[in-house]
Amino acid sequence: MKIRSLFLVAIAIAVGAVLFVLGSWYGPGPNDEPLRVQIDRGSSVYSAADTLEAAGAIRSAALFRLDAKLFGGTAPIRFGEYEIPRRASAASILSILQSGAAIQYLLTVPEGMPSILVYERLKAEETLTGDIAVPREGSVLPDTYAFERGESRQAVLDRMQAAMDKTLAELWAARKPTTVVKTPEEAITLASVVEKETGKPSERRMVAGVYSNRLRIGMKLDADPTVIYPVTKGKPLGRRILRSELRADNGYNTYARAGLPKGPIANPGRESIAAVLDPAATPALYFVADGTGGHVFANTLSEHNDNVVKWRAIRRARGEIR
Repeated sequence: MKIRSLFLVAIAIAVGAVLFVLGSWYGPGPNDEPLRVQIDRGSSVYSAADTLEAAGAIRSAALFRLDAKLFGGTAPIRFGEYEIPRRASAASILSILQSGAAIQYLLTVPEGMPSILVYERLKAEETLTGDIAVPREGSVLPDTYAFERGESRQAVLDRMQAAMDKTLAELWAARKPTTVVKTPEEAITLASVVEKETGKPSERRMVAGVYSNRLRIGMKLDADPTVIYPVTKGKPLGRRILRSELRADNGYNTYARAGLPKGPIANPGRESIAAVLDPAATPALYFVADGTGGHVFANTLSEHNDNVVKWRAIRRARGEIR
């Protein structure tokens, strides 16, 4: 009878231990609110357990390690910043860390952003690590890029540049015979001018058509952004262009000589590159702002001069000029 009682007690203890272990693994966790946990690169389940306990995601690091050995499988955990749901079980937490589904941050490069500003935006992102050089102008594809906390700036920049390489290759392969550019590099250069000259997507092919016409006949592009670029590296000028800057023959200034500038003046978007490789069929050689954010186009200098008079009248009425 005594042996039987001891046996029942032993069974009860064993069952209780099993239930405790299972409860500690599959039961709700201690955190009453969702929380974020940073798992460093190179962390193991052993070291991650300490991080999770310190953050309040689990009750015991030692018990988490034991349960992970018993029930967690062999998949390694992955570094990154993770969101732990409210009252998440230890089992679900390990699954989250093994999935690699870290919190994603977003960084946007707008169309026409110069490389110096891409560099500054990457440097200002405190969740990224490491240093970078200013990327080559025209090498970054404007887009929104996802990254994880702790990722290197160079890795994100590499993705931006790889995206441009891929996009340019695809668009170049589909170029039309009407394009005036001879190489992918020329396409990026002209597209960067088109990008900076119009903020209206519907105008890109038309502006590309005007510049293509000018290049074909050896006429200067006379693009203001090419004057500004060597002065500011693409940043806003903040004042009117000086006469000396209009005359400066620095390889970029398209008022000083005919042809393309010696390189891109910004990072053009996909649509501007496509516009250069398939420009609008137009006889227009001129365009000027129309007061609505767009432009009015002209085939002759006489028509263009009339449009310029109208634009100046609009600016005068706005008090922008006397």
